[in-house]
Amino acid sequence: MKSDTCREDDRKRKKYMILTNHSYMLWQFRRELIQDLLQKGSVILVMPFVGHEDDFRELGCKCINIRLDRRGMNPKTDMALFKMYLRLLKHEHPDMVITYSIKPNIYGGFACERLGIPYCCNVQGLGTAFQKKGLAQVVGLMYMAALKKAKTVFFENKSNAEEFIHRGIVGNERVKVLNGAGVNLEYFAYKEYPSEENSIHILYLGRIMREKGMDELFQAAKQIKKKYGDRFILDLVGFFEDEYKDTVEMLVKEGIIVFHGFQEDPRPYYEKAHCVVLPSYHEGMSNVLLEAAATGRCVITSDIPGCREAVEDGVSGYLVKVRDSEDLADKIELFLGGDGPDSVEKRCSMGWCGRIRMQKRFDKKRVVAESVRWIDG
Repeated sequence: MKSDTCREDDRKRKKYMILTNHSYMLWQFRRELIQDLLQKGSVILVMPFVGHEDDFRELGCKCINIRLDRRGMNPKTDMALFKMYLRLLKHEHPDMVITYSIKPNIYGGFACERLGIPYCCNVQGLGTAFQKKGLAQVVGLMYMAALKKAKTVFFENKSNAEEFIHRGIVGNERVKVLNGAGVNLEYFAYKEYPSEENSIHILYLGRIMREKGMDELFQAAKQIKKKYGDRFILDLVGFFEDEYKDTVEMLVKEGIIVFHGFQEDPRPYYEKAHCVVLPSYHEGMSNVLLEAAATGRCVITSDIPGCREAVEDGVSGYLVKVRDSEDLADKIELFLGGDGPDSVEKRCSMGWCGRIRMQKRFDKKRVVAESVRWIDG
C-alpha cells in the first residue's frame, strides 16, 4: 500500500500530451523540452510516425501514431482529425496539451476547448497560408476560434506575434515570443574554420523547394560558378520536392552543385562548410541558421522574420533581399572576397561572432526553461 507521501507525489505529477505533425522534427528540435517535462510527469506524443518513435519510447514517452495530411485542406480528413483528437483526449485525460504546427494548433485547440482541457499552442511560422489573401482570412478566423481559450500562444519571432495581435487573432496578454526552439550548444559545438586551400564551400541544408529560395540560389550559383570556377562549391544536403528532381540532376551533371542527399546528422556538413546559405521566403525561426552559427559558420540569409534574428548583418553574416538572385549572388561574392590572410581572418571571425550570438540569445537550455515556466506557470 502506498504511503501518503507517495500518493501526494503522484498527484503532483502531471500528464502532458503533445500534438504535432512530424515525429522526426519533434525529436530534432524539441527532445530537450520533452526530457524536462518527463522530470515533472508523463508525456504522451500524438503524431505521424516518420522517425525516432523508438527513441521517444526509450526516454519514457507513450507514442500514438496517427494519420495527418500536413498540407491538404480536405474538410473530410480535417474533421476526422478533430474527432480523433477528441477521442484521444477523452481517453487520456491530460492535464496540459501542447500543440505544434497549424493543424494540431487548430484542430487540437478546438478539441481542448470543447473538453475544457488546458492547452498551449506553438505558432512556428506563418507559412504559405498567410501569403495568400483569401486563404489568410480563412486561416486567421480558424486560428482565432482555436486559440480563444489557449493558456499561452508561443511564437518564434516578434513579427509573427505582432501579425496575430494586429489581426485580432490573439490578445497580447497570452503571447510569448521565444528565440525559436533554441540551439543545443553542446551538440552543435564550435568547430575551427576549415582550410581554404582547395576551394570555399557554401552549404545549403534543408528541403529543396521553391519556398526555401532554391530558384534564386541556383541562379546565383550558376553566375558565381562561371566567375570563380572550382574556387566556389555549392553543397546541397536535404531531400528535394519532385519538381526539383530534374533540376538538381542537371546542375550536378553541369558541376554547379554537389548533392549529398538527406543526412541524419548535419554536423559534419556544417563543420566542412565555410558558410551556410538560406534564401528562404518565410520562416518561424530557422534552426539551420542557429545550428550553423553555433558551429561557428557565417550565414547568408533572407532579410525576413525568422532569419534576420539569427545574424548580425555584416558581422556574423549577410542579409539578402528576399526573392532576389542578384543580391544573393552579390552577398556570396562579398563573402568569397579575396585570397589574402586578412580575408581569411575576416571569414573566420564572422563565424566566431555567430557562435557568440548563439550563446547570448539562443541557448536551448534557457529557451526550454522559459517554455516550461509558461506551460506550467
